[in-house]
Amino acid sequence: MMHVPLLDLRAQYATIRTEIRDAIDRVCESQRFILGPEVQALEEEVAAFCGVRFAVGVSSGTDALLAALMALDIGPGDEVITTPYSFFATAGVIARVGACPVFVDIDPQTFNLDSHALEARVTSRTKAIMPVHLFGRCAEMGPILAVAEQHGLAVIEDAAQAIGARTLAGRQAGSIGRMGCFSFFPSKNLGAFGDGGMVITNDEQLAEKLRILRVHGSKPQYHYQMIGGNFRLDAIQAAVLRVKLPYLPAWTAARRQNAQRYRQLFTEMNARAPVTLPEDTPGHIYNQFVVRCPDRDRLREFLGERGGQTEVYYPIPLHRQPCFASLGHEQGAFPQAEAAATETLALPIYPELTAAQQRYVVEQIAVFYQS
Repeated sequence: MMHVPLLDLRAQYATIRTEIRDAIDRVCESQRFILGPEVQALEEEVAAFCGVRFAVGVSSGTDALLAALMALDIGPGDEVITTPYSFFATAGVIARVGACPVFVDIDPQTFNLDSHALEARVTSRTKAIMPVHLFGRCAEMGPILAVAEQHGLAVIEDAAQAIGARTLAGRQAGSIGRMGCFSFFPSKNLGAFGDGGMVITNDEQLAEKLRILRVHGSKPQYHYQMIGGNFRLDAIQAAVLRVKLPYLPAWTAARRQNAQRYRQLFTEMNARAPVTLPEDTPGHIYNQFVVRCPDRDRLREFLGERGGQTEVYYPIPLHRQPCFASLGHEQGAFPQAEAAATETLALPIYPELTAAQQRYVVEQIAVFYQS
């Protein structure tokens, strides 16, 4: 039996250990642990990587989304349109500022918000649209931007899983709307050694407001222009990310190569028939490699017993979470999101994954469906 982890960060660390330790030592020698020159340098490097004017480092991807909403003064009585099929933070931050998340079902192929069903959900209370570039694939931004422009709405991109992803038109995830939000959670394609996040924008006034919001709303120190939060990025996390950022294109290329190998293996082993693989679109960075499969839960158990780790993203859509019961959405309200929650399974896709490990995973899937 072969062991195939869902993610092996130790394999990545082994290739950059010396650089990482040198970077952490540099911060330790400086004794500047919150914000400071490491964070500023990372902000400049991420802004250049994404092709935007400004980047503001914050404490997590969740806080990036939260600060973006706060920067637009979105609050009680407002509505923000988003997807019901995403990590909890997407809708959670909307509720935290007192606004109401308004859900639009997903496209069954991309798992992203169905942009063609968007306009019907706009009301006089709508203030923003928050599309998610799920699993590293960009949402269909053209129709989203058109609806936003027609109704005077802000677009906040939840690009937590998508740094380096591009649209079919070649635009960088996060750089398209008013603001884009990244997560540097360790499992992301660009992961820190703990929590971290960033907001990018081309709007100078929004960037300055975000910088104030991340230090409780203070400018100058101990003078509070607004109520913010403690959204500061640690210098050690910034130093780690500065080491990793130059490697990101190569890691992305390796993920795309692994995705292509999966396609070849599924075809070779005649395992593809019951399993629907993600489309290979240009710009997809494969934060996850998510397939649709019948009898998903039994397949997952079967693979786990044979050393193949998988994950379900996400088993309960946001509109069916108990904390959003007050929104009144019954089962069947968003059928595509509900179907994805019961049928999808994420297979290992990290850059260091070997061809032998991938072959083993696909072999076991073939055995499951042939038995």
